[in-house]
Amino acid sequence: MSYEVDIKASDGAGLSGKCMVKIQVVDINDNSPELTVASLISLIPENSPKTTIALFSVQDRDSGENGRMICYIQEDVPFTLKPSIENFYKLVTEGVLDRETKAEYNITITVTDMGTPRLKTEHNITVLVSDVNDNAPAFTQASYTLRVRENNSPALHIGTVSATDTDAGANAQVTYSLLPPADPHVPLASLVSINADNGHLFALRSLDYEALRAFEFRVGAADRGSPPLSSQALVRVLVEDDNDNAPFVLYPLQNTSAPCTELLPRAAEPGYLVTKVVAVDGDAGQNAWLSYQLLKATEPGLFGVWAHNGEVRTARPLSERDAARHRLLVLVKDNGQPPLSASVTLHVLLVDGFSQPHLPPPEAEAEAAAAAPADALTVYLVVALASVSSLFLFSVLVFVAVRLCGRGGAARAGRCSVPEGPFPGHLVDVSGTGTLSHSYQYETAEAAAIEEYKNPRRSEKLESCRLGMEGHLCGCDSSDNQCFNCLF
Repeated sequence: MSYEVDIKASDGAGLSGKCMVKIQVVDINDNSPELTVASLISLIPENSPKTTIALFSVQDRDSGENGRMICYIQEDVPFTLKPSIENFYKLVTEGVLDRETKAEYNITITVTDMGTPRLKTEHNITVLVSDVNDNAPAFTQASYTLRVRENNSPALHIGTVSATDTDAGANAQVTYSLLPPADPHVPLASLVSINADNGHLFALRSLDYEALRAFEFRVGAADRGSPPLSSQALVRVLVEDDNDNAPFVLYPLQNTSAPCTELLPRAAEPGYLVTKVVAVDGDAGQNAWLSYQLLKATEPGLFGVWAHNGEVRTARPLSERDAARHRLLVLVKDNGQPPLSASVTLHVLLVDGFSQPHLPPPEAEAEAAAAAPADALTVYLVVALASVSSLFLFSVLVFVAVRLCGRGGAARAGRCSVPEGPFPGHLVDVSGTGTLSHSYQYETAEAAAIEEYKNPRRSEKLESCRLGMEGHLCGCDSSDNQCFNCLF
């Protein structure tokens, strides 16, 4: 800026003169730059594309270098300045903003002139990033394992699932639900329920380890955004065993009409295995560990029971003074807390050999008498079968005898030979009926007669019988004692 001044000078005689003075004002940098915001967006949704946040202008009343300005912002923000028309700038986002990373930005716009000394002006803008439902709820664990002891009370709290959502407001409010099970046979709706607000899980009914040892299902967590987002987690429930089952004896069977009786030879040595008690327990772990104990015996000290396998063995040699019948009471107990037990009664019969008849115990005699009418039919069938068999064998023997004698006559031998002397002792009829023994006797006699017929020293005797005694069935005269030696 410059000024012009006209100056007039005059003396006392009336003479004067004029001149013009030009004054040039030299600028100094005494004015700071000025910034004026034309438009501003202080709230921007996340995930938005490049967006103009602010439009502003700058000016400096100085001149020259003092009025020339530069404008910039800090480097740690995802924004940039772009010049527009003269002395106008735009504040623009560099890319998509993520509210979950940073929800608020403080941007400082600095305007500096080029004078000496330099003067600057700063203007702060706050930008808030609004939430968009772009995050699904996330469970704290991918899978949960819950344990509950069987025989629990209904509505028992068995565990909790938890999910978080990094969004804000309604987008972060999580609700829980049970998803349909993969196995349609699992009655999930009657087993567990879930609190929709906090994820607490409850057992709806008492669980039975023996019926259902484990089951699994999926839990869903959904936010209240629009549209809602959701996620899932696997929940596995393990039912822990409780000692609620007493041992069950498989052998010997109890409460039957005919109790089982074990045979024990009197010659048995100590340690002889009489029988073995077999039992099972429906529980698991130590609740199913069984031990065996002999509670009561007719003859104490004669028998012993092995604690771990239930084997009943003799503890000493048997004597003639030991009773023929023995009754043992064996206790089967599990290892649970408190322990449960079952008892089994064993009947042992002492015999001199296993060929002796198996006599029923006294308590079974009444039941045997009641079953006599049913057994009569069986006896009749056995007798009929034995009669038919005897008749058949007798017919076979007669047929064999006729064939042998006929073959002797056809050969013109004149008689049948019988071995001299008595038959061996093992050919004597000892059965009473003679069926099997006689058959064996006839077969042996036939072989002896054939052997005697082949003996050359008997040829003269056989020839005499043949020539002198024809007309008889075997070619011999029954009055001739000599011919009895070849008679069959």
